[in-house]
Amino acid sequence: MSPSGPSYELLPGAPESPVLLHVPHAARAVPADVRRGIVLDDLALERELDHITDAHTAELAALAASLAAVPPWRFVNRLSRLVVDPERFPDEREEMTAVGMGAVYTSTTHRGELRPADTDPEPLLARYFRPYARAVTEAVADRLAATGRAVVIDVHSYPTEPLPYELHGGGPRPPVCLGTDAFHTPPGLTRAARKAFAVCGGTGLDSPFAGTYVPLEFYGREARVSALMVEIRRDTYMTEPGGPAGLGLGRLAASLADLVDGA
Repeated sequence: MSPSGPSYELLPGAPESPVLLHVPHAARAVPADVRRGIVLDDLALERELDHITDAHTAELAALAASLAAVPPWRFVNRLSRLVVDPERFPDEREEMTAVGMGAVYTSTTHRGELRPADTDPEPLLARYFRPYARAVTEAVADRLAATGRAVVIDVHSYPTEPLPYELHGGGPRPPVCLGTDAFHTPPGLTRAARKAFAVCGGTGLDSPFAGTYVPLEFYGREARVSALMVEIRRDTYMTEPGGPAGLGLGRLAASLADLVDGA
């Protein structure tokens, strides 16, 4: 298995760890040739990156890995989700397509134009989305082969106030939102997360964001693959939008490490 590629990096943990921390939305990098397909000027693009990027989540995952008794593996996206969003379905199953934010975004967080609506997504899917999906699948398969199970913990953040693109922004916005899946999120994993993040102001379930990320090869088929999405409200650890991290980052990292060790 290749440990890295053009848009991602697999960072090894302990051989006996079943846990894969997946960090899909932390980066701001947009390759120059991809940038040419985006209609925003440089200032507007930086502003959009401030809103759409899950800032500091790669650092959060790295710090948690260093604190965990059994270091987890980490799979980190090194390109912005404005290149491709690796967690979207690339077909008609993706509800976010309704607001121009499927696997290849054509709209911004404020529902302005990012790319022309008739942009052909296939070149970006072929170059970035599918290789990324294959690599995550291989990383999960490797944990299954090594330990007999795999636990995918998706590390995200979300803005304190809902942005116009959110389809379900009217619900609760707790300090930590836990996204779950009826098949892939066992009750014990949810309990472990609630316990771990209790010191961070509390948790809620599936609001404002729901579900988990599981590679399609395993989704709904392989019960040995568990998954949980951890969405952290940004005011708990950083200055919004796109500003520096604060003291809350360390507390959250310790809680994430506790979850890793309890998963």
